[in-house]
Amino acid sequence: MSGRDAALAALTSVIWGLAFPAIKFGLVSFSAPELTVIRFLIACLPVFVVRRPRLSWTSMTLIGLTLFTGQFLLLFFAYTRGLPPGLASVTQQMQAFFTVLLAAVFLRDLPTRGQVLGMVIALIGLVIIGATVGADLTVPGLGLGLAGAFSWAVGNVLVKRTAGVPVFPLVVWCSLIPSLPAAAVSAVVDGHVSASAVLSRASWVSIAAAVYLGTMATTVAYAIWGYLLRRYPAAAIAPFAMIAPCTGIVASAMIFGEVFAPARYAGIALILAGLAVTLRLR
Repeated sequence: MSGRDAALAALTSVIWGLAFPAIKFGLVSFSAPELTVIRFLIACLPVFVVRRPRLSWTSMTLIGLTLFTGQFLLLFFAYTRGLPPGLASVTQQMQAFFTVLLAAVFLRDLPTRGQVLGMVIALIGLVIIGATVGADLTVPGLGLGLAGAFSWAVGNVLVKRTAGVPVFPLVVWCSLIPSLPAAAVSAVVDGHVSASAVLSRASWVSIAAAVYLGTMATTVAYAIWGYLLRRYPAAAIAPFAMIAPCTGIVASAMIFGEVFAPARYAGIALILAGLAVTLRLR
């Protein structure tokens, strides 16, 4: 891999890592479903210039409902129920292990010994984190975060079945899906509030965060990732994903002063170690 492309891969993971503190800023003015709607209304704008991938609407809808709607709606609700941003950036990486398990069950893609070892290490880390539930981490928050990671994993398996479809057009067109179900959830949770009222009450920081999530963390990041996946094997690109949770932890510590007890840091380290083992020993 060229130095330029390695830098692009690292940049993409940094962009994704910074999305976790951005979510917290976005939720200051927007509810979880409102932020989901805004994020994907922005992310789907390139449909006017990007050709639709050769994929049925049924497949795109299922991917949009799992990879995007379920993942982010649940993650955003997790924040509102006590999941800290830095910890969220790590627990979301459980999607890698959920994906391996789902692929084994539904695609008969059995995990290697290295992947099994990685999953066991990560599971121990998750159990340790679960044991630290307290004032700054609630059971609902952790549960919703893990549910979001599981939805992400389901979406990964659905995407895996669409081999050969370019990543960027798939992301753009699937971004059309989340806004409608998220708006329906918002109508139930927030009541019927007009779009103008939602935006008029929002701070510029929350609006900037929503724009960052819709443009940088979705459109731009996936465009770069798709470009890299077309040029290099997935095994060469995947390890760069480790940078995202590390960025999330550091950024949350710097911005919000997020500090954890030693036991939780140990759990975080084990999840990241498990992810590293899974990526290295595929």
